[in-house]
Amino acid sequence: MFTIGCHLSTSKGYAHMAEEILSLGGNTFQFFTRNPRGGSAKAIDESDIAKFKDLCKNNGIDIILAHAPYTLNAASADERTREFARETMADDLLRMEYTPGNFYNFHPGSHVGQGVETGIQHIVTMLNEVMKPEQTTTVLLETMAGKGSEIGRTFEELRSIIDGVELKEHLGVCLDTCHVYDAGYDIVGNLDGVLEEFDRVIGFKRLKAIHLNDSKNPFESHKDRHEKIGEGSIGIEAMKRIINHPKLRELPFFLETPNELDGYAKEIFLLKELYEN
Repeated sequence: MFTIGCHLSTSKGYAHMAEEILSLGGNTFQFFTRNPRGGSAKAIDESDIAKFKDLCKNNGIDIILAHAPYTLNAASADERTREFARETMADDLLRMEYTPGNFYNFHPGSHVGQGVETGIQHIVTMLNEVMKPEQTTTVLLETMAGKGSEIGRTFEELRSIIDGVELKEHLGVCLDTCHVYDAGYDIVGNLDGVLEEFDRVIGFKRLKAIHLNDSKNPFESHKDRHEKIGEGSIGIEAMKRIINHPKLRELPFFLETPNELDGYAKEIFLLKELYEN
């Protein structure tokens, strides 16, 4: 089954997001756990959660992906920034248990001049503090484009984080097509080779989700600017190969393209047409 969705606003609750993605032709969705540029989060409405679970059960929504706010930087040199990251992720993971068994994605962070090794150690420390054996949520490290001092621009950097985390069974990776292409992984000309490298360095069992985005910038630009599907430097033929690849086609795909809802509906329709049943 092709699992495809997009990023939606949480402003009207979980049940509304489920209804919205179904109206767009999708069967999964991504959402921010709280204000993406701040720290506030809406109170959980248990009646909304109950309605949401019914909608999922009756309409084939099997998985959803929560996204941490952009302000979360566990690799920061500033202790208060790292404390905010710990507090935010700990709270988010508690809130995720209202919708158990789903994914929680975050950008590993930026070391802001301390160096990659120090930044990675800060990330590992946070994950070991906030992750719990009893949690049902899988925490996903996102592959990054490598702008500035971002950590996660290489598979090796993500592997270093994984190696330091104690509860590895609750940890996975979300591969962003724009990010990896901008980082220098040629998913257009050598998709098999990139996936083989991922498997060698990280292990394919860790790959849990795909952010499906075209790129406004050329290969290895380290820019991270998403483009609509088929309108960027990755292109529609490469997108078709990605969604149909034997190692990827059963994973959930999440659009983060620069679109309003009608644009997402068109992309979902296009990708469903390209998906080989």
